[in-house]
Amino acid sequence: VQLQASGGGLVQPGGSLKLSCAASGGSVRRYTMGWFRQAPGKEREFVAAFGWSGNTKYTDPVKGRFTISRDNAKNTVYLQMNSLESEDTAVYYCGATTTIWGQVTRDDVYTYWGQGTLVTVSS
Repeated sequence: VQLQASGGGLVQPGGSLKLSCAASGGSVRRYTMGWFRQAPGKEREFVAAFGWSGNTKYTDPVKGRFTISRDNAKNTVYLQMNSLESEDTAVYYCGATTTIWGQVTRDDVYTYWGQGTLVTVSS
């Protein structure tokens, strides 16, 4: 499976962005799809996941602000990010895994990764 992440950019605090992760060579319905991010000088961290059965999981700092969704027809997973804060500045990566749901917050269980897209939240 090849993943192509896009949609990053520069946005002011309080603004919104929608990231896309387009898959090819395989169906997103067969995987748990995850979004991770890596800020400068920090380790990559879990943001959100969308399970093959439709369940979702979010890290606490983004709950109520970010929404992960899946479009089966477009074979794409999205991350809608609202009320962005400077702390959300990072390179965002999408990944695909077949691991059990209880481990989807771990980046080492993801088999396929997109190239990353930079989100900068600044005034």
